[in-house]
Amino acid sequence: MNLFLRPSRPGSVPLWRHLYKTKGKQVYHVQLSLRTFSSSSPFFTNIIKPNMEVELTAPNGKKWMQPLGLFINNEFVKSANEQKLISINPTTEEEICSVYAATAEDVDAAVSAARKAFRHESWKSLSGTERGALMRKLADLVAENAEILATIECLDNGKPYQTALNENVPEVINVLRYYAGYADKNFGQVIDVGPAKFAYTVKEPLGVCGQIIPWNYPLDMAAWKLGPALCCGNTVVLKLAEQTPLSVLYLAKLIKEAGFPPGVINIINGHGREAGAALVQHPQVDKIAFTGSTTTGKEIMKMASYTMKNITLETGGKSPLIVFEDADLELAATWSHIGIMSNQGQICTATSRILVHEKIYDEFVEKFKAKVQEVSVLGDPFEESTFHGPQVTKAQYERVLGYINVGKEEGATVMMGGEPAPQNGKGFFVAPTVFTNVKPTMKIFREEIFGPCVAITTFKTEEEALTLANDSMYGLGAALFTKDLTRAHRVAREIEAGMVWVNSSNDSDFRIPFGGVKQSGIGRELGEAGLAPYCNVKSIHVNLAA
Repeated sequence: MNLFLRPSRPGSVPLWRHLYKTKGKQVYHVQLSLRTFSSSSPFFTNIIKPNMEVELTAPNGKKWMQPLGLFINNEFVKSANEQKLISINPTTEEEICSVYAATAEDVDAAVSAARKAFRHESWKSLSGTERGALMRKLADLVAENAEILATIECLDNGKPYQTALNENVPEVINVLRYYAGYADKNFGQVIDVGPAKFAYTVKEPLGVCGQIIPWNYPLDMAAWKLGPALCCGNTVVLKLAEQTPLSVLYLAKLIKEAGFPPGVINIINGHGREAGAALVQHPQVDKIAFTGSTTTGKEIMKMASYTMKNITLETGGKSPLIVFEDADLELAATWSHIGIMSNQGQICTATSRILVHEKIYDEFVEKFKAKVQEVSVLGDPFEESTFHGPQVTKAQYERVLGYINVGKEEGATVMMGGEPAPQNGKGFFVAPTVFTNVKPTMKIFREEIFGPCVAITTFKTEEEALTLANDSMYGLGAALFTKDLTRAHRVAREIEAGMVWVNSSNDSDFRIPFGGVKQSGIGRELGEAGLAPYCNVKSIHVNLAA
């Protein structure tokens, strides 16, 4: 029989070959025309690329074809040894599906594809305007697929669907569009050094960028990394967190549909110790950008040092929130809740240490407790009323409960929560936990828990508040509440942190630089500052007297 297929959309993949299938002694000859067809068509999935997709259905009724492979050179492929990792639904503790996990050999293939794409005219010769147009097309496709992406994020990560749909997916769109706008405006300079010389600078891409993202905000973190890298003309190998690979694998389909040339964006699943380490140490990778724990960041810094890679690190935090005696306590309680309980407390900038002036301590604590009870509704993340879903994995669930036990042993008071909170007997749920009677020497006050746990203590003076706030190896974020504008600016300058919120907490913005000091990281993401880590500034001297 002859089979001729028409393309389903622009950017589909040409097939220039015949396929043969045998069944016993019978031979079936399938001739494909030189026309093209989409890689997402059922025929392509079932015959050309078996086991590269699986149909999934979420509790909200959404269905989609979930990619399972490594996205290299615009194609989904198996890992070299066909090893896999399992993605678990943290709400039900059930397996969602298995995806292929990259080996060092696969990382090498992805890096080679990125290096080839970096040098190829299909990417290298594009103007900034043309790169921006591709990025805007991708942003448009994300908007069109918002419900599917939010559904996958909810299923795989455990965050509430409404949060994923109304906060996380819009963040992806905003970041891509923001950096798309910068793609033809990342200018160099002409520098006046006198009539005998013409001197100028140009901003050039670094090359192949290895990017490693965490599991707490998969889509957002992918956008934060991809946006500036693509804007500046780099190519990328993006390594996903092994706990939450699914949403960004679906994003890979949209990347291809948007029309990015093969090899410009490669996306791999895999374990950090294998795929992540291979990416960081690869000699053909020019830059590493990492978001994750401080401990892992230190290891990455060591591994990257052997080839002196450009690095950006956004690591841990134990952010303070200071409530002065003149603060609007209702406002402070509202934002304090947002600052620690959002995303199940799994936020690097979470304001997990609350420092309250002793005069208003009791009143604030009651208002904060009431706010947690009112807003932090635990439940199925697909339910509209749910604010608080499960922790992302069993390991994270056990880590949080372990810290809660340590807090109890150290003598802190569990004012509320402090226990597992399974829903219908299942899920990695931890009740929002508030510790009082906390001393600054306690582990729950000093160490990053990365869960819905907050430690509250008192202070007497502004100086004491600053001492407590700065007594940490971390310096990512901080918040303060006061009606005194002079004090607000003074304290903001004295706090050792990369970001300070006055009368709010954790309301970051894609147009404003994000990053920390001390052991909370190196470099900045977002805003115009986010472009600098992805460019080389080349100086060119022209001798006009020659």
